[in-house]
Amino acid sequence: MTHHPDSIRMNKAISDSGYCSRRKADTLIEQGRVTLNGEKVSLGDRAMPGDEIRIDGKLITENDNLVYIALNKPVGITCTTDTRVDGNVVDFIGHKERIFHVGRLDKPSEGLLLMTNDGDIVNKILRAGNDHEKEYIVKTDRPITADFIKKMGNGVWLEELETLTKKCEVEQISRLVFRIVLVQGLNRQIRRMCEYLGYEVVELKRIRIMNITLGDLPVGKWRDLTTKELQDLKDAVSGSKNVPQVDRITSTGGRRRKK
Repeated sequence: MTHHPDSIRMNKAISDSGYCSRRKADTLIEQGRVTLNGEKVSLGDRAMPGDEIRIDGKLITENDNLVYIALNKPVGITCTTDTRVDGNVVDFIGHKERIFHVGRLDKPSEGLLLMTNDGDIVNKILRAGNDHEKEYIVKTDRPITADFIKKMGNGVWLEELETLTKKCEVEQISRLVFRIVLVQGLNRQIRRMCEYLGYEVVELKRIRIMNITLGDLPVGKWRDLTTKELQDLKDAVSGSKNVPQVDRITSTGGRRRKK
């Protein structure tokens, strides 16, 4: 029986919020008083970061100290909340609040990573189709050509994902370096696009997510978002529906179908 590495048991999710003990959480679940993303849960069900958990209709995180931070993730750190994984981003930051990453950044990549305990804003940022911009600086293993820039910008067919990447802004910076702005979040998208065109990514750094920029934040350091950054971010996603990115995961390791 396997589970998504970022999922945790429902009773632990409730106890981590400070609402009650795990034993009490099990009682509440048995009484049918707990919902996950609007659906009643059963003992053994699991929750993902960003899921909406309510007890008697009340959001259990609404009184939490909401945290919004920007991290300059180093190469070698893994974007997972599973603390059993060596080099996981949660232990790396060591924040006192239970925070989770907004989206992912490959282990071999570095740069801007947003982290928070605000599940609502996570879902809105990650929701497919919102076209939220993410900007990267990429270094390749061989000289970049005008044809490469044009093809990257027009979209690349990714055979293994059976999809054509969306058109995007691409600009050559130097002989081996280019800048790219994506509005998708496909797995290893930039690396796959480059591989299709015969290039290998040597270095990849994310420098912007929507209105949040990396700036001169040192590698391995993090900072709180400014009041203006947070307000602009919330304004940008205000029209997004709160739709979970991952279907609910059951105790059998399968996914419960949406109604």
